[in-house]
Amino acid sequence: MMDVLLIADLHGSYGKMDSFMDLQPDAVFIAGDITNMGPVESIESVLSRIDVPCFAVPGNCDPHEILECLEQSNAVNLHGSRINLGKISIVGLGGSNPTPFNTPFEMTDKQIDDLLTSAMSKMERSVHNILLCHAPPFETLDKIGGNHVGSASIRKHMKAFDLVCCAHVHEERGSIEVDGVKIVNPGPAAVGNCAMIHFGDEPKDIQIKLHSL
Repeated sequence: MMDVLLIADLHGSYGKMDSFMDLQPDAVFIAGDITNMGPVESIESVLSRIDVPCFAVPGNCDPHEILECLEQSNAVNLHGSRINLGKISIVGLGGSNPTPFNTPFEMTDKQIDDLLTSAMSKMERSVHNILLCHAPPFETLDKIGGNHVGSASIRKHMKAFDLVCCAHVHEERGSIEVDGVKIVNPGPAAVGNCAMIHFGDEPKDIQIKLHSL
């Protein structure tokens, strides 16, 4: 039905983009940290190399100004929004819950909850329902130094989706299933990591393959 390339955590390193596009996806999801604290203008060079529909959210290391750049690009800015693509419905949430590093795009879990609740209220449910976010759900691909750093609000809403595409914790690259929900962190694209996601025609027919290019 559809093959989607998932990338995240580019941190301003775009040298692998041509190799990613050689996987011939039907669409691209970008799960944040496109830049490394800016400059936001640099995203033009990466987005211009994507010749299929692209849907993106910012990460905690992206300045807020990236939202305007995404709006003016060919990509769809899904932060706090949703879109329906026939049999695929996507809700987007950028940034992260607070970190110890005071990065540019952090929100409280209350702010995350409010944004997700608003976007989900306008969501048109479909065969495959996807959350594209930067921060992982709490206790799900979110360990740093033995501590869970994910978002409690994302975890609260997780069961409303069939698939959560997240990033943020570079060391937690992988694909797991929790409470019937698939969660995937493709790993940092800056060093050539990505995931290809195949969406079949039937509910729950979602296949995930991690790649290192």
